[in-house]
This record gives sequence, C-alpha cells and structure tokens, in this order.
Amino acid sequence: MVLELSSEGATSYASTKVLTTHANPAEGVMLGVARVASESETPLDTIGLVIHGTTLATNAIIERKGARTAFLTTEGHRDVLGMAFENRFEQYDVNIERPEPLVPRYLRLPIPERISATGKVLVPLELDAVDKAIDICVKEDVTSIVIGFLHSYVNSTHEELVAERVRERISSISVTTSSSVCPEIREYERFTTACANGYVLPLMSRYLRELSDGLKQLGCDCPCLMMTSGGGLMSFVNAARFPVRLVESGPAGGAMMVSHLAESRDIGKVLSFDMGGTTAKICLIDEGEPQLSRSFEVDRRYRFKKGSGLPLRIPVIEMVEIGAGGGSIASIDALQRIQVGPESSGSDPGPACYGLGGTSATVTDADVVLGRLDPDRFANGHMQLDVSAAHEVIDRDIASFLGFETTNAAFGITEVVTENMASAARAHAMEWGKSLDDRTLVAFGGAAPLHAAGLADKLGIDRVLIPEGAGVGSAIGFLVAPVSYEVVRSRYLRLSRYDHMVVEQVVKEMREDAAEVLTDSVLSERPKEVVRAFMRYVGQGYEIAVEIDPVTASEGVLRTAFDRAYEQLYGRLIPGLDIEVMSWTLSLAENKQISIEGHIPAASHLDQRDHQSMYEEGTMKKAVILDRSNMGPDISVTGPGLVVEEQTTTVVPSHFQVTVNRHGDLVLERLH
Repeated sequence: MVLELSSEGATSYASTKVLTTHANPAEGVMLGVARVASESETPLDTIGLVIHGTTLATNAIIERKGARTAFLTTEGHRDVLGMAFENRFEQYDVNIERPEPLVPRYLRLPIPERISATGKVLVPLELDAVDKAIDICVKEDVTSIVIGFLHSYVNSTHEELVAERVRERISSISVTTSSSVCPEIREYERFTTACANGYVLPLMSRYLRELSDGLKQLGCDCPCLMMTSGGGLMSFVNAARFPVRLVESGPAGGAMMVSHLAESRDIGKVLSFDMGGTTAKICLIDEGEPQLSRSFEVDRRYRFKKGSGLPLRIPVIEMVEIGAGGGSIASIDALQRIQVGPESSGSDPGPACYGLGGTSATVTDADVVLGRLDPDRFANGHMQLDVSAAHEVIDRDIASFLGFETTNAAFGITEVVTENMASAARAHAMEWGKSLDDRTLVAFGGAAPLHAAGLADKLGIDRVLIPEGAGVGSAIGFLVAPVSYEVVRSRYLRLSRYDHMVVEQVVKEMREDAAEVLTDSVLSERPKEVVRAFMRYVGQGYEIAVEIDPVTASEGVLRTAFDRAYEQLYGRLIPGLDIEVMSWTLSLAENKQISIEGHIPAASHLDQRDHQSMYEEGTMKKAVILDRSNMGPDISVTGPGLVVEEQTTTVVPSHFQVTVNRHGDLVLERLH
C-alpha cells in the first residue's frame, strides 16, 4: 500500500503492508488505506485518486473458486474447450496434466447457428434452442453465462441476440460475449478468454462494488482506477465488465515501476525480478520498455511449462512467473531431493516463523535460520519472528530426512528456489533471443532483495539495484502507470492486395471503442495513440506485432516495417513470400511523466556495532546490520551485511559492495 504525498511541488511517498484478508479481500485493502493514511497523517477525504491492483481474479481461476458458469456455443463445437490445441507440451511424459476447462462439459450447451468467416449467416439462430439452454442454466443454478459462437469476431449479431434473450429471461445473471471480450480469430483462445471473464465476473463485480462502497465509507469519495495486465489503468466500471484483463494486475505494476526507473536512471538493459510471498516474476526490459504480448497462460499445471495452462488473449506485459516466493513450501521428493513450491503457505497461516499457525517449512523460514532476516525488525517491528519455530520445521521436514544440519538444510532450500528462478530467467531470455549477463538486476517485492545477489551470481550479473520502497514496488508502479486501453480487431489483409480503406475503417472502429471506454477514466491529457498490425508470412502459424502509422500506411511501408521487425527477431527474411495481416490493435494512453526518487540523507549515520550471524560459504559469519533510512551517498560497505527497511531486507554477500546512488537506490556491485 503506497500513498503519494504532494506539497509545494515536492512529491514523497508513505507505505505500509498488511496481510491478505482471504475471507473478505476488500477488508484488507481498506485496512491498508486507513493505516497508511493514519501513519502519514493524511486526512482520508483529501485523497484525490485511488489506484488498485489485485490477484483476486488469478487466484479464483487457479483455485477454481469462480462462478458456476455455462457456455452457449455453436452446435457441434462445445468440445473446443476440451480439445484445446490437440498437442503435447511434454512429448515423452505419458502422465502430463492439463488444467480442466472452467466450464464442465454438461454446461457447454450447443445452439444451432452458423456464421461464415466472412460474416455471412449460413445457419439462422434458433431462439427455441436458446430458451431451452436458459432453462438448463436456471435448473443448474448457473450464475454466469458465456456466449461464444464461431466467427463472431467478424459478425457478432447472433451473440448479441442471445445475450439480449438471456437478460430478458434472467435479469440478475452475469453475461459475457466472446465478441466483446476478445474479437479475434482462433476460437479456442477466444472461448477460453471469454469463459475466464465469465468465470470471475460475478466475484470481481461484487468485490469492486464492495471496495468502492467501503472506500466511500472511509471518506475516500474519489475516482478509482484498476491496474490492468497490460500495464495501464482503467476505471472500476470497465474493470467490472472485463475482469479477465486484471489477471496479471499486480505483476504488471512492478514491471511498469522498473520500466520508469530504467528510463530515468538511463539503464539500457534490465532484468526485473519481483518475488513476493507466493510467486516470482521475471521480466526483460530494454531501453525502458517491457516486452508486450497479446497472449498469456494462467494456471500452468506442469512445472510451470509453457502450453500447460489456460491461454488468454489479453494485452499483457510478457514475463515468466513461477511458484517461488517467501511462503513457498519446501519438501523432500521421491528421489530424496529438496523441492520448493509451487505450493505456498500464503499469508494464512503463513511460514512457521510468523507464529500464526503455519506448520510447513518455507523459504522465509530458511532465510530466518540462515540469519538473513532480523527477527526484531521484520515488517518494521510489527511482527516478531519466531526463530525457534523456523529451526524446528526445517529440521523436521528437511534436515532429518537428508541427515543434514539445520543450517545446511536451510541453505539447500534457498539454493533450490534461487536455481528455479535462474532457470526460468534463462529460458525466458532464450525464448526472446536476449542475453542476461550484460543486464542490471532490479529487485523488488518483499522477498526479492533477500535473494537478488544469489540470483545475480547464478546468472552472471554483476550489478543489482534495489529501489527505495522495494517491498511495495508493484504499488509504486501503479502510480506511474498511464490511464490506457487497448482494443483489438481481426480484419484479414494481404499486402499484395493492399486496401487502405480496410486500414482506415478498422482503425476508426477501434479508436471509437477505446475512447468510449476511457470516458469513465481520469485522463490528465489527450491520450497517445499506438496502432499495431499483427503480421506474418503467408502459410506461417503465428504473427509478430508491427507498430504502424495508419495515416502514412501503404503496402510498401507495411512491408518494410514487417521486414525490419522480423529480421530483428529471427535474424533473417524469407524472400518471395507474400505477407498477411491477421489482426490489428489500437491503444490509447496518457503520456504520464512521474519520477521515482528516494529519500537520501545528507550523510550516513550508521551504527557499525549492530551485527548478527549470517550463513555464508558453509559457515556463520558476522554480518553488519544497516538501517537503509540512515544510508547517505557517502556510504560504501562490503558484505556480509543486511540492509533493513520497512517492508524488506537486502542481503549483501561478502563478494558484493553496497552503495547508494543519487536517486536513493541501493546498488550492489560484485567485487572482482
């Protein structure tokens, strides 16, 4: 929870962290708002804007705690959700596990109708069949209905007629049409995206309504915006209509924070590392811009491998996410190896060292045993860590099975989780044709600064940067994110038969739709427009995004832009092939200019006598404890050490030196 404070042209930040309230998530948010306002002595009625991000939609999908949903689709095609891509993401494993569709087969209801790929009605819609399907929904206590027909991205008439009929019969039910959520080709991805939207729609609508009402009761009667997966902001009203766009809400905020930080610090190549209580997120950022995509997988079931999750077609910041967080549970597998995650203790009951009832060994427990956390200063002193409980669970769950000393078992846990993150980073970089060793690692999130130097070691990175407020980095990212919205349309166009009228028409439609959505948002200025064409060689299976100017667009201009983007990605061109455009996107975004600067004291005021024992290189060493708020630009300390702040702790190994730059960031550099 971060509060931006402005006074006489100067900007500062106040922050706090509270545990998630699983029974009523809105309660935890309001508790955080009240606490940060109280601690900063800010009257709640003076708050002018609330920006919020949440993992509620993601968790509902992963935990299968969404609405009872029915799917009305073209007769003969209800098994599209079950057949998926008809491929094997792990060829040699006969026991691969796939996520079950969000809608069971008996609630996938066929409707006689058919529209061609050109939008022509081939089979008229049978409204009698629609009424029978609605009767089944009533009988089965369905609370959300998703409507997805073949080729509705080019002609949505049948979907709209069915939606109207459903609302006439059941006024209180949630309705989602695939043509409004994801008007793109490829019916499987379009249907899974629409079903995901319908699955979380009642939950998210209720949550946002309760949160909005609760904030007003607190005194925050101001506009409220939601962080989206694509790194922009949208109003609560539109977030309640399209909650699927919130699936990567929190991680996107962190990527936006690092993007702004990289640009303002003039760091060309960055590896963004966000590690919280449940997951770790890794993102590549070049020249202040994160990798963007229109596809994303949620609920990966097979070792977080690509292809084992539910595909969603939404604007998203491209990153890799694995089950590696402070709360990740450590265990011994069948081969007597330490395994960490993806199961997590969460915040309730949490790690054993929290003293809240947790009984499993976790990464945070291992950090406590290794002396990487100060038990008395954790969470700014709001929580006293139980060191003996951490020793007990690691000794019981890990050390006793392997015949290790407790500290060696704890070190094994941290090594495994760090190597898991390093492997994910290597695979992600390889997938995008990027290198890692010439990057700066920017770490944020409650657990990332603890493991940043270890991750840098494994990746061959020499420089680590920890911004001020790293423990709430994603929330800071919300403050620098722009109000924005992206619209997509599938309109086929071959460059050999280029028609500028097609481009003009599709851009006009998208611009009107995006502007309509943004009317409910708080725009500080006229939004910037970006148009992209998703292009490929004829015969290929997937497209690449190419930014275009619709005013100057022509067959030659688009071909040149495609050649440049294709060669940059693949290192070669394919001569003699025609090029086709499959889809178009248009995004409107305000040009937000906010700097992220930390508080820097004029000089350091450190007590070098404050130490604790920290495990390193097979033994316990004396590590200096540094208070970050007292570290000025003259500071230069060689590890081992711990830099303690309100929401996190930075571990400085003996082969790293820590300094503070002119922006107030901690900089860890390897000693050669």
